[in-house]
Amino acid sequence: MMTCGLKDAKFCRINEKNGERREVRSRAGWMVMGKGAGLSALEVGKILTIFLYLFPAVSLQCKILKCNSEFWASTSTSGPEELFCTALRAYNTCVRRTARTCRGDLAYHSAQHGIEDLMSQHNCSREGPTSQPRPRTPPPPRPDSQERSDGPEVCHYERAFARHSAPPNYTHCGFFGDPHLRTFSDDFQTCKVEGAWPLIHNKYLSVQVTNTPVLPGSSATATSKLTIIFKNSPECVDQKMYHAETDELPAAFADGSRNGGERHGGNALRVVEKVPGQHVEIQARYIGTTIVVRQVGRYLTFAVRMPEEVATAAEDGDDQDLYLCLHGCPLNQRISFRDPRGQGAGTPPHGFTYQSAMAKCRERLPVEDLYFQSCVFDLLSSGDVNFTLAAYYAFEDAKMLHSNKDRYHIFARSTNAGSSAQLGSSVPTLAVLLFLALLPWVPCSGIHL
Repeated sequence: MMTCGLKDAKFCRINEKNGERREVRSRAGWMVMGKGAGLSALEVGKILTIFLYLFPAVSLQCKILKCNSEFWASTSTSGPEELFCTALRAYNTCVRRTARTCRGDLAYHSAQHGIEDLMSQHNCSREGPTSQPRPRTPPPPRPDSQERSDGPEVCHYERAFARHSAPPNYTHCGFFGDPHLRTFSDDFQTCKVEGAWPLIHNKYLSVQVTNTPVLPGSSATATSKLTIIFKNSPECVDQKMYHAETDELPAAFADGSRNGGERHGGNALRVVEKVPGQHVEIQARYIGTTIVVRQVGRYLTFAVRMPEEVATAAEDGDDQDLYLCLHGCPLNQRISFRDPRGQGAGTPPHGFTYQSAMAKCRERLPVEDLYFQSCVFDLLSSGDVNFTLAAYYAFEDAKMLHSNKDRYHIFARSTNAGSSAQLGSSVPTLAVLLFLALLPWVPCSGIHL
């Protein structure tokens, strides 16, 4: 199976039938200044960010993105030259701290050269204050910003929708653990999907996850990176990118902003930090969408609530063939709950027996639904108790985001996920049918029941 990563804000998708690799580019392009134009700090920050995404070789340990976004946010407005030099020295200090983990990374070396050039252009000395830059924050929203639109009606999906027809039908998708997928149609699957895969891809936004092995040499994977691109909406918001990875769950978009830009409907897209470093919510009211991103242990979880018409809105010429939240994982990427690496016979490889894993999961998930079964599976395959919390929060997010309370819990018999748990639930039924089939033969055989 071919995997691919994010490059120049475009998403790669794979055609299962012929192995062909296709690329879908975002419609918004990058603007390059003329040869003689001077570069502001903001423009330099943009160039460095673009460079970073053009060369996505940054490892989980290399935190050059954090240094770059802090510098960009602190210099996004004009100010005294000495403040710019202070921010530049702080940037230099941040980059130097990443030297050990980023030494072989192209973005790291680009940042080094960029700092040298900027110091020379602005006559900044290497000695002086290096106070941490303070990221720019947008003005606080009006007290009733959740209740009415602060821009054109078209930038408030529910209000615009309500004027023309019945309330929209909302769908939910969740992705968590090793990894487990709950699709928009409530199918529940456990998948391999190592590498980069598109969770969502429609005309409004794209979501891509990168899954890495939980343990060296293990086939168990979990999400270590997540990238969301909100595409340009002329009436409401600028194109925005949100990027998270292990130990970096930002409270802002990649450009340092927390909303959809300077347009009249900019606050229809907002990043809200619920728990620093652990829980972020992105509210995209202009498309009626709420996204929840969490870091649990060393891995990320994803949950979304989205109108059905938004979820299925395809761009011209796009068949959305590989879109996990819509179609589920490819058959050759699905894993049975009875996979030997999960249930395992004999001595458990990671410290949990089947019974002890069940007892641990029951502490958080008393109902033995598929969230509970996924918790047991993850403990047996990885031994990482944080997966218990990942399953618990995935269920809590489903309760918050799913529009049908009767579908919060899903069980093997109510999903066509293809797991062996479904097979297990049918065993008693097969036994009864077999007994009834044999019953007419009992008197002839002389057997007395």
